[in-house]
Amino acid sequence: MSKSYNKPSLQQIKEKLNELQYKVTQENATEPPFRNTYDEHFEKGIYVDIVSGEPLFASSSKYNSGCGWPAFTKPISREFIKEKADFSHNMHRVEVRSKSGDSHLGHVFNDGPIEEGGLRYCINSAALRFVPLDRMKEEGYDEYISLVE
Repeated sequence: MSKSYNKPSLQQIKEKLNELQYKVTQENATEPPFRNTYDEHFEKGIYVDIVSGEPLFASSSKYNSGCGWPAFTKPISREFIKEKADFSHNMHRVEVRSKSGDSHLGHVFNDGPIEEGGLRYCINSAALRFVPLDRMKEEGYDEYISLVE
């Protein structure tokens, strides 16, 4: 895991993202459930931070949790995420952010499949870009191909 990822300038981020993507990744917003790009998406590949390109989740850890957002049992590597306490909305949750890009991704809960470790990473589609298996090598993510084949 030698490739480094960086957060672009705020101006570059504003130029690259649509309004919803910006609000989710930069202002900690949440997209509507059940009406997002990757909730019901199960193609082989990886999901990367839409801002920095950090590899975040593999399709092999994605499952249909019924929550309305993409759900994963684990990240590709803890190297690319960070977790922090979130006390917004009068709740205690654990926020998930990309490490280098510092994008708000979603939250992690302890109600996932027990046989997979018990975690549910509930992630906003708007924070993700999907890289299909047949493009992973071309886009520089070949070291993760074994996770999705």
